[in-house]
Amino acid sequence: MAPKKPLGLPSLLLLPLTLLLPQADSRSFVVDRDHDRFLLDGAPFRYVSGSLHYFRVPRVLWADRLFKMRMSGLNAIQFYVPWNYHEPEPGVYNFNGSRDLIAFLNEASLANLLVILRPGPYICAEWEMGGLPAWLLRKPNIRLRTSDPDFLAAVDSWFKVLLPKIYPWLYHNGGNIISIQVENEYGSYRACDFSYMRHLAGLFRALLGEKILLFTTDGPEGLKCGSLNGLYTTIDFGPAENMTQLFALQRLYEPHGPLVNSEYYTGWLDYWGQNHSTRSVRAVTVGLENMLKLGASVNMYMFHGGTNFGYWNGADEKGRFLPITTSYDYDAPISEAGDATPKLFALRNVISQFQEIPLGPLPPPSPKMMLGPLTLYLDGYLLDFLHFLCPQGPIYSMLPMTFEAVKQDLGFMLYRTHLSHTVFEPTQFWVPNNGVHDRAYVMVDGVFQGVLERNTKHKLFLTGKMGAKLDVLLENMGRLSFGSNNSDFKGLLEAPLLGQTILTQWLMFPLKIDKLVKWWLPLQLPKSLHPQTPSGPTFYSTTFSILDSGGDTFLFLPGWTKGQVWINGFNLGRYWTKRGPQQTLYVPRPLLFPSGALNKITLLELENVPPEPQIQFLDSPILNSTLHKTYIYSLSDDTPSAPQPMELSGH
Repeated sequence: MAPKKPLGLPSLLLLPLTLLLPQADSRSFVVDRDHDRFLLDGAPFRYVSGSLHYFRVPRVLWADRLFKMRMSGLNAIQFYVPWNYHEPEPGVYNFNGSRDLIAFLNEASLANLLVILRPGPYICAEWEMGGLPAWLLRKPNIRLRTSDPDFLAAVDSWFKVLLPKIYPWLYHNGGNIISIQVENEYGSYRACDFSYMRHLAGLFRALLGEKILLFTTDGPEGLKCGSLNGLYTTIDFGPAENMTQLFALQRLYEPHGPLVNSEYYTGWLDYWGQNHSTRSVRAVTVGLENMLKLGASVNMYMFHGGTNFGYWNGADEKGRFLPITTSYDYDAPISEAGDATPKLFALRNVISQFQEIPLGPLPPPSPKMMLGPLTLYLDGYLLDFLHFLCPQGPIYSMLPMTFEAVKQDLGFMLYRTHLSHTVFEPTQFWVPNNGVHDRAYVMVDGVFQGVLERNTKHKLFLTGKMGAKLDVLLENMGRLSFGSNNSDFKGLLEAPLLGQTILTQWLMFPLKIDKLVKWWLPLQLPKSLHPQTPSGPTFYSTTFSILDSGGDTFLFLPGWTKGQVWINGFNLGRYWTKRGPQQTLYVPRPLLFPSGALNKITLLELENVPPEPQIQFLDSPILNSTLHKTYIYSLSDDTPSAPQPMELSGH
C-alpha cells in the first residue's frame, strides 16, 4: 500500500501489466449510510484496530510491534502525531530517526495494516501539553484550542508542513491512511469554539482534498461540543454493560452509518502516587465481543502503550496536579517490553470469531537480562556543573521568570538569589498562589533544605546569613495534557517570600542537562566513593558491560528517591522510587552496547541518595508498588486534605 510515485521509463514499460492490478483511482474508503457500514473499495468493511504511538517506541522496534499487532488479528492501527515532537522551535522541523513519520507509515504498510491518523493539533495522549508545543506559551495570553488568531496562525503553519507529507499516503492515493481525526475529544475542553473546529475542517479539506474521511472522537459527555457537521462523529468508552445505550448517543449525531468506538480502553494510565491501573481480561474481551456483534468498528486504546522517555509525560489536574509515570504500559495486550500477554491471546480469539486472522504463531517474549547490583559513584553536585549546564550564563530579572519566558521548554531551571539580611530563626519560605510549577529543590549555600511541590507542599523553614546563596532548582514534571486545562506555565510563577520579605534580584539558569550527560560527564576525572551520603541534586554514574547478546531489562533503583536516568546518553525518563507505583524503568536491548563494550548509566538524584548507592537490572518489571499510598497527601502538613476518589480522564 505504498503511495504512487512518478512513472519512470521502466515503469512505463510495465504499464500493460499494472492495468491488471488495483489502481489508486479505484481505491476508496467511505461511509455507507444506507447500510450503516464502511465500504473499502466498494466492499463492506469493518476495522478492528489498535493504538500504538511511534513516539513511545524506539524506531528499531517499530516493525516488531506492528507485526505482533497484525498477527493478533488487527487490520488497522490508530496513532497520534505530536506537534511538539516535530516542531521544537517555531519553523524548525524534525522528521528524522524516531520522528520519521513517513518511515512509520511505511512500516505499517509492510505489516499490512491500514492507518487511522490523529494529527491533532491537540492530541492529549497523556503526552507533554497534549502534543501542543510549549513555545506557544511564549505569548502568555494565547488562548489554546480556540479561534485565537495567534493559535490559528501557528496551527496553519504546522499543518501546511505536516499534511502535504501525508497526502501521498491517503488510501485513495495508493497509501494506507483510511481516515483522519480532526482535533481530539474537543467536547471535553471548556472552549466549545465551533469557529475553531470549522477552521480546522476547512484546513484539512484544503490541504487533503474531499475524498479522505474526516471524523471526530468524543466521550459520551463531549459529543455536543466535539461534533461538527461534515465530520463523521465517533464515540469512545471502555468496557461497559450499557454499550447499546452508549452507541445510542453516537446515533443522536450520526443516525445512519457505522457504529464506531474510537477508543475502547484495554487498560488505563498511571499517575505517580496512585496504584497501577489494570483492566481484567474478561471485561475487555466481553466488551469487544459485544461491540463486534453489533457490527461496530473498534479501535483498542492502547494495544501497545510503550514508554514516556525523557521528559515527554503529560499530567492531569483533578483537584491536584497529577503527573503521569514514565511507563505507559497501560495494561495493554502487548506489554511495555513488546511481549504478548494473556489479554492479547484472549482478544485474538474473539477477533477470530468475526474475521480471518493471519496464520502462524506470535513471536515468543523477547530475551530478558539480569545484572547487578552495581555501585554508582559520585560525579558531583549539580551546582558544581553550572558552567557546563548553562554555558551562555544566567538571565537576570528583578522577579523570577517562567520557563516559557526564557525559552526553556522541558526539564529543569535553576533560580538563584542571595539573602538580603541574616535570618537567625527558622523562617517560612513559600511561594504565593500555588506558584511552584511543579517541584522545587531548595538549597542554601549548597546545602539541601527540602522540597516544595505544586498543590501539596507549600513551605519550608530556612535560616541563613546575609549574602547566603539561595538556589531553587525547578522541575517541569509535564504540562497538563487533558481536558479543561488552562495554559500550564512552568517554573516560579510568582516571587517567593522569606517570611514577609519578597525575594528579588534573581538569576535564572536554563539547564541543558542532556547535553552535559552526553558530552561533558564522560570527560570528568575518575570518581571515588563520597565519605558521606550526599543529598540534594547530585550526579552519579558507573559503567558496565553485558554478557553475550544480552536482552531487554528493567532498571531497579532501590533506596533512591527521585530523579532522571540516562543510559549511553539516552534519556530513559523519570524515576520516583519513594512515591511509586512504578519501581523499574524499561531498558530496550537496542540501547545497550554489545558484549565487550562499556555501557554508561548516569543518574541525577534530586533528593536523597541511599547509603549504598546501587542499582540493579531485573528480568521483569515492577509497576505496582506504591510504597506510600498516601504520600501525595501527607506531604502537605500545612494544607491537610483527605484522599478523594479518582476521576478517569480521556485521551
